[in-house]
Amino acid sequence: MRTLYPEIQPYETGMLDVGQGYNLYWEISGNPDGEPIIFLHGGPGSGSSPWQRQMFNPEKYKIILFDQRGSGKSTPHASLQDNTTPDLVSDMEKLRTHLNIDKWHISGGSWGSTLALAYADKHADRINSVTMYGIFLCRNQELRDLYFDGGIASRIFPDVFNDYLNILPASDREDPIKGYNKLFQDGDSKLAQKAVEIWTRLEKRVSALIVPEEKLNEEMSNPDFVLAHSLVENHYFLNNGFIDGDGLLKSLPAKLDGIPVHIIQGRYDMVCPFKTAWDLHQALPNSYLHIIDNAGHTAKEPATTAKLVEVFDSL
Repeated sequence: MRTLYPEIQPYETGMLDVGQGYNLYWEISGNPDGEPIIFLHGGPGSGSSPWQRQMFNPEKYKIILFDQRGSGKSTPHASLQDNTTPDLVSDMEKLRTHLNIDKWHISGGSWGSTLALAYADKHADRINSVTMYGIFLCRNQELRDLYFDGGIASRIFPDVFNDYLNILPASDREDPIKGYNKLFQDGDSKLAQKAVEIWTRLEKRVSALIVPEEKLNEEMSNPDFVLAHSLVENHYFLNNGFIDGDGLLKSLPAKLDGIPVHIIQGRYDMVCPFKTAWDLHQALPNSYLHIIDNAGHTAKEPATTAKLVEVFDSL
């Protein structure tokens, strides 16, 4: 089974002023003369991570990572003003131009798959291939599956979901996304701080078939990450990701015609259930659907990691 490539460090980093008060962190590692490939992190709000460089052959690829608005090392941190999907798509084009790249391979997972598809819808002429895992289109049913009582997460993880729901007043439990947004508005209260932690903990807890408590606590130990992940993610999901997911399924087939598209999906993904990957594959009949039968959502599960590395090696 394939594993990640050895750790590498970026050979170039920078902050790109994209306007509206935002400066985005970006980095390049691998081969300066290699095939440009960009990885789009999840969340929204999660920020990029060093391990993401390791999915790519550093001799083959010029590996580009960046932190989206409000995320990671980008500034201002956890900002929601002028933070929408069209803004992020525009930021990617500004980064591509800044790096003097004509065309690049696009990759990403979870929310990163959403952004990849939104970018492809506007700039397919700049894409060599698209590789995604944990497919997500921000449609109502997808959000209900994770965040609403009666959804998939609440039925498979009722113990975890109980803590997530019970922090809300009874009147706000019918729509937890709106309910959490109300709590987040009171950013200085202890209850708001607890809500920020619980929002992210729910997703992390259900993201893999097995999530050891020590691993979960390690991922939750960075308060800056948790703050941006919760606030930015909630902001986007209040607005269905600022996209029309069903509209993308209709418009993308013509735009991605002739462009290789790989869809990698864990069968037991509780964050982004399999149905969305299936819908995308049906809309793009020439796409490659790789079903991982022993995996959930995260790319760090061994079988998903192996397939991602295999696909990137084969492009």
